[in-house]
Amino acid sequence: MNYFKELKVWQKAIELVTNTYLKTKSFPKEEIYGLTSQIRRCAVSIPSNIAEGCGRKTSKDFSNFLGISLGSAFEFETQLIICKNLEFINQEDFNFLEAEIQHIQNMINKLQTTLENK
Repeated sequence: MNYFKELKVWQKAIELVTNTYLKTKSFPKEEIYGLTSQIRRCAVSIPSNIAEGCGRKTSKDFSNFLGISLGSAFEFETQLIICKNLEFINQEDFNFLEAEIQHIQNMINKLQTTLENK
């Protein structure tokens, strides 16, 4: 069952992963095992948990995985703020990524609400 690929939120999260990898290429080399690795893992966790949740048998299970995905999204946003404060990314990139992650957070919330109201 591959219907997770049809979910707009999963597609947006995949775009976020791609953009995150591209933006973090220029981070300081000493951060490769620190903040660079951490923010990349958070980004990957978002669509991964959406996909895993789709593979579960019940809406409740799917909703639980959406909760994990949402947690990763908030963790990502926190790390993004740290990256901006440390001047690893410029204001334009920060604004773009922040808008994307907030949009994804809203999409996850709406999908979770829909599942819980079934």
